Amino acid sequence: MTSTTLPTGNGAPAAGKQPVPIVGLKREREVLTVALATGRHVVIEGPPGTGKSTLLRSIARDAGQHVVFVEGNAELTPARLIGAFDPSQVLAEGYLPASFVDGPLLNAMREGGLLYLEELNRVPEETLNVLITVLTEGEIAVPRLGTVQAGPRFRLIAAMNPFDAIGTARVSQAIADRMCRVVLGYQDEDAERTITGSVTGVQGPVNDLAVGLTRSTRAHRDIRMGSSVRGAIDLALVLTALSELRGEEKPARETARDAAHAALSGRIRIADGVDRTPEAVIDELLERLWPEEADEPDAPDQDGDSGKAEGPPPSGGAGQQKGKDKPTPSRGQRTMGRGELGSRHEQFEDVSPELGELDAEAFDAALAENPEAAAALLADLAVATDVQLRAQARKLAGRVFIQLGKVGPAKARGTRRIAPTKGGEGDLDLDRTLDAWQPAVSRRPQPEDLVTRGWTAHRRAVCLVVDISGSMQGLAVALAAVAASGVVLASETGGAKLEPGVLAFGSGVRTLQRQGVRRPPDELIGELVALRGHGTTDIAAALREASRQLAGAVADERMVVLLSDCLHTAGDEPTTALGGIDRLHVLCPLPDEDAEKASAALAARGGGTCQPVRRLAEVGPALTRILA
Repeated sequence: MTSTTLPTGNGAPAAGKQPVPIVGLKREREVLTVALATGRHVVIEGPPGTGKSTLLRSIARDAGQHVVFVEGNAELTPARLIGAFDPSQVLAEGYLPASFVDGPLLNAMREGGLLYLEELNRVPEETLNVLITVLTEGEIAVPRLGTVQAGPRFRLIAAMNPFDAIGTARVSQAIADRMCRVVLGYQDEDAERTITGSVTGVQGPVNDLAVGLTRSTRAHRDIRMGSSVRGAIDLALVLTALSELRGEEKPARETARDAAHAALSGRIRIADGVDRTPEAVIDELLERLWPEEADEPDAPDQDGDSGKAEGPPPSGGAGQQKGKDKPTPSRGQRTMGRGELGSRHEQFEDVSPELGELDAEAFDAALAENPEAAAALLADLAVATDVQLRAQARKLAGRVFIQLGKVGPAKARGTRRIAPTKGGEGDLDLDRTLDAWQPAVSRRPQPEDLVTRGWTAHRRAVCLVVDISGSMQGLAVALAAVAASGVVLASETGGAKLEPGVLAFGSGVRTLQRQGVRRPPDELIGELVALRGHGTTDIAAALREASRQLAGAVADERMVVLLSDCLHTAGDEPTTALGGIDRLHVLCPLPDEDAEKASAALAARGGGTCQPVRRLAEVGPALTRILA
């Protein structure tokens, strides 16, 4: 934990250092200024590089307040935030006010400053709980010290990044209910060009390339987190200087490539499960903006859309039934004859040359040649009219889809809990040590007498909810089977206990694997690929059943992974069924425009992410990003 006091005086910058200019953010600045002026505490939410710190320092400078900066992380204990008695002085003189060393919270409260708490959703829940009375009453009671009143201008400003799920947790409602929320997204392309130009002094094609390439890293499917505008600033400076060093009249493409590797490769995060280097992805993006055979980069795209962070979900249509007709019975056939299978799949005759026969070697060859087509064929063979062929296909599906569903090991996400332990590692709990200590002849505590505060593991329960309505056929079913395999395998190979459940739904809901009850994976996948729904799609009913099953799990976080196009045709609005679900992620198979909008809106309401999946190879990385 790092705590720094940043004086702002009367707003004058330090000698020789000009304040960073604020570009755009007019509305956000007005809201934040008014919220602070009216005595509100505020959380600023947005990805890295969106100007959260710059905006706060600018407002504090204008108001003549100083800022106490605290870096939030899992090691920020209540004692480190509030302060603590000096153990040596307590042993020598007892609990006196002079023995207490103020932490950043008490510093800001006594001086009426702004406490800027970075990474709010990485701070342990026990530490956040000490802020509840401060936010409500403007005071805090410290044992053996007394009550400390906050100055009239004391405010808490917290910042958090919603995109990086590793090590984060949802902020409790008790804290969220006591703070206003201001959301910052990446600014549009013109604004980022202005920011880059004002900081670097670089304009023209170099500025355009730096901003365009940086923004493109935020939309690539193999990148978990792209670069902020800081990457564009560094790229513009490095490219300009490197071109001058090499004596180029204007930057060459190879020079731009070297500069991009230096400026961006350390800033982007490749999705778990993707076997590519940052440099390889940057080369691909550079090829789009500056083809190898071209003398100069293409003119910038003026749509200003790439990299724009999602705002609040649209009201109305995104989650409605728009774009999805109610399925007809013909779309939900329970079995397929050989004639229909042959007309749908070119590889069918090779894989099943005779009635009741399935050539596994021919299927493996087809899978190597065209994985999507072969997987779609296998999913449809699982509902073949031919009984023997159907049984063999379901058995083969268990092997194939489990192999395709391997994802990176699941890690415990969210903050851990602090608990006192005797003779362990961590921060000394002086009060508990003195209360339990029985002085011996030496009158010195032994190592086994010391009580410290350590960490307990975070537990998470996961439920996969799969849409099997009439719209799910062929490749969509294969994608669902791979996703189910991934969730089950992650629970067996990861360090964190995921306790997965699997539900399938159309007009009704069917439990394939109950929460915490293990079922052989090949048996589970074999049943899943054999399911085909009829009639309507009731997403709300499926979410309520998932919530009901998750309620019985012993876990700190209850997550649902929904594989669906999110276009409901029956039941309640899905957003009304999110109670009891801490986080909802959506995998949208083979999406069209309406499905992507509906999926993104539902995931946003559920505090999760939406990830479209169009190929088998995309399912593993998508699940790894969710479960990591």
